[in-house]
Amino acid sequence: MKRVFGLKKDKEPPPSIQDSSDRINKRGETVDEKIKKLDAELARYKEQIKNTRPGPAQEAVKSRAMRVLKQKRMYEGQRDMLYNQTFNLDQVAFASEGIKDAQQTVSALKSANKELKGLMKTVKIQDIDNLQDEMMDLMDVSSEIQETLGRSYSVPDDIDEEDLMGELDALEADMAMETESDGVPSYLQPDKEPDLDSELNLPSAPTGHAAPAGRANNQAEDELGLPAVPRASLRG
Repeated sequence: MKRVFGLKKDKEPPPSIQDSSDRINKRGETVDEKIKKLDAELARYKEQIKNTRPGPAQEAVKSRAMRVLKQKRMYEGQRDMLYNQTFNLDQVAFASEGIKDAQQTVSALKSANKELKGLMKTVKIQDIDNLQDEMMDLMDVSSEIQETLGRSYSVPDDIDEEDLMGELDALEADMAMETESDGVPSYLQPDKEPDLDSELNLPSAPTGHAAPAGRANNQAEDELGLPAVPRASLRG
């Protein structure tokens, strides 16, 4: 049977988009080289037309230039067609890569979704709420402990804060008045010794005693301004 019908030939795999694009690019490069050669030939015919006098010779050069120009137009059309095919293949390749990326993204999302569902089974909302309540209770207890430890033992509990604020405002007002008048508050000035004589209204000590009227001005006086006592004369 194999000799009659022969062996089944393996089918060649279809060309990929990249292979087709490479083959078309090579054809485009070949067409570009042909167009460059025709441009050089046209430049040579252009110089010949300039240097040739009008007549049959010039007409022959023009006819050859027209033929080369037609070939150039044909090759340019082929090149544009090949460029359009390459552009279409690039678009298809871009779309194919986009679909492949989407497939990988969907696969990754499915795997992440499955893993997330497994993790969510280990976490319960009720447990989290209970944990939050316990933490709030512990924070309240901690605040009460800190407040208790920071309580001052020397300050009585029946002190009115409004009275303290009023006294503080009065003290600030006095300080402001003293600062404006003297420049130095009274509690910063040095202490002055009290004047006992002025407080008791006592008379000042006499420095001298005037002689009364009718008494001789030449009467002697002692150290305190009193009349001196006469001394007894000593007899031999």
